[in-house]
Amino acid sequence: MEERQLFDIRLIRNDPESVARALARRGGDWDLSGLLEIDARRRDLTHQVESRVADVRRRSKQIGELKRSKASEDEVQAFLAENQRLTAEAKSMEGELRELEQNQNDILLELPNAPHETTPEGRSAEDNALVRTWGEKPVFDFTPRAHDELGEALEILDMKRAAKIAGARFALYRGAGARLERALINFMLDLHTNEHGYTEWLPPFMVNPEAMTGTGQLPKFEEDLFRVSDGKYYLIPTAEVPVTNIHRDEILDGGALPLKYTAYTPCFRSEAGSYGQDTRGLIRQHQFNKVELVKFSRPETSYEELESLTLDAEKVLKLLGLHYRVVTLCAGDLGFAAAKTYDIEVWVPSQNTYREISSCSNFEDFQARRADIRYRPEAGAKPLFLHTLNGSGLAVGRTLVAVLENFQQEDGSVAIPEALRPYMGGAAAIAP
Repeated sequence: MEERQLFDIRLIRNDPESVARALARRGGDWDLSGLLEIDARRRDLTHQVESRVADVRRRSKQIGELKRSKASEDEVQAFLAENQRLTAEAKSMEGELRELEQNQNDILLELPNAPHETTPEGRSAEDNALVRTWGEKPVFDFTPRAHDELGEALEILDMKRAAKIAGARFALYRGAGARLERALINFMLDLHTNEHGYTEWLPPFMVNPEAMTGTGQLPKFEEDLFRVSDGKYYLIPTAEVPVTNIHRDEILDGGALPLKYTAYTPCFRSEAGSYGQDTRGLIRQHQFNKVELVKFSRPETSYEELESLTLDAEKVLKLLGLHYRVVTLCAGDLGFAAAKTYDIEVWVPSQNTYREISSCSNFEDFQARRADIRYRPEAGAKPLFLHTLNGSGLAVGRTLVAVLENFQQEDGSVAIPEALRPYMGGAAAIAP
């Protein structure tokens, strides 16, 4: 039975100590001995099954010779009985083998990616490393208001009616607010397609479990997902899922890499376990809009692609004139599937802090193994696993938050950044 590689079992088999040390950088102890015992038993059992099947096939061909040699009926029956015994043994072993393969697969699916060597040490967000900042914090002659307060006063956000329609953690945009959200989406897509060379896709907003497993959402983050009642589909938590899975089970032309894709989608997350100020306004919603950037890269250039992808996402904030910083996530704060991540954090005046607006990650071959996405380096060469990368370019709702709060005026109006004015019918401000 062909096994789909998840976390490379050969790497664990050959050097379990190194793998355990790499995973320990994320925190905790990683005992891989149970996995190795299952793997050893599975390999031994595979050999035994193959040996018995080969014996049965060889002996089946000998039955005719046995009969032609005028062997007695007892000898023929004994020969056939032995064949039946070997066949029954093989079938029994195949049942155990399937169980071992499932157990091994379940364990591998729960193993996170190993951090890249340039990912800094640390246990939490406090240990993330500052890379750079851009722009200056706005200075106000008045006390800046929170985006949801501004939105209600300007009558462009209606959180109370959103709660009536759907419940907590949903938003209802109105008038200039709806147009501003749409303007941001179009602005981002135009920038990434026209200037950065990404191909735009409009993917399904629901996917099957195989797609969620391919990018690492399943089985680890089942509780954070919205599942359709028939059990066949999930609402996507990010366009990363459908866009990465465009090439699931495919072998790509190495000469065509890197492939650069972008997509706008709504995103749906249950946000299980999140509480506090993040649940107010637009910061942490069950449904929100996002423009995603996805790359498929040759391994030797994937970290160059990570740098350029991050700069592509940053360009949105630069053109909008929004102050931000970039940090490298430490190993303990790293996402499940990522080997290295840059977080772009925009300044939010009402909270007097930076908030994450994009995570740009290199997953190396972690997702490619789960989704079986390979490339052929050259004609006739053996296919290899490629590297996948993605990042928000950007989270639209949080960008709207930043625009409202950073460009608010003392009279209650909000200035519209020049880059967005063509998408807003030339309007320079949203007035009370």
